[in-house]
Amino acid sequence: MRILLVEDEQKIANALKRGLEQEAYAVDVAYDGREGYGRALAGKYDVMILDRMLPGISDGLDIVRAIRKEGRHEPVLLLTARDATRDRVEGLDSGADDYLVKPFSFEELLARIRALLRRPEQTADTILTVGDLELQPDQFQVKRHGQMIELSRKEFALLEYLMRNQGRILSKDQIIAHVWDFDADILPNTVEAFVASLRQKIDRPFKEPLLHTVRGFGYKLAS
Repeated sequence: MRILLVEDEQKIANALKRGLEQEAYAVDVAYDGREGYGRALAGKYDVMILDRMLPGISDGLDIVRAIRKEGRHEPVLLLTARDATRDRVEGLDSGADDYLVKPFSFEELLARIRALLRRPEQTADTILTVGDLELQPDQFQVKRHGQMIELSRKEFALLEYLMRNQGRILSKDQIIAHVWDFDADILPNTVEAFVASLRQKIDRPFKEPLLHTVRGFGYKLAS
């Protein structure tokens, strides 16, 4: 899953980026409103985490309003030191989905991200399933037919994206956009290599394949 983090305090932003990447998220960071505004409108993200007060031409509320005006529905979490009720109401009324007051624990941030990813438009289940394959995002556990499967962080992120879009054909460009961050130097054959590695672990030891190649289009996960 790919996250946009817009936070002007660079130490906080970099610490959050490192922590989120250790949780298998791909993270793009912007340090001011101008860059954040541009990335939000140009990129494809599964969750956006925006600081309320930002230097530059736009603050967090401007970014939320802009993407909602474009008809986009990515989950948005606002970060702020302002905890007055009117500030919370303004943030939520601008189109944000959640509001987290600084200082906050990293564990709470992770829980809120997981809650946003469980929205009905994506999935209502904590455990993702495709056939006899199960993935628990909060535990980093994957099982098939009751058997534990060990994956790397990037393989886990790839599988989670495929499972959240089960039955859909996903192009290599779509996979790159959601599984790797903007600055990653990823080529289509890198995706092929990770898909091959993932298939070796989730399909080869079992009778029925779940990860399918659709020639000329991409990949899909389906039972």
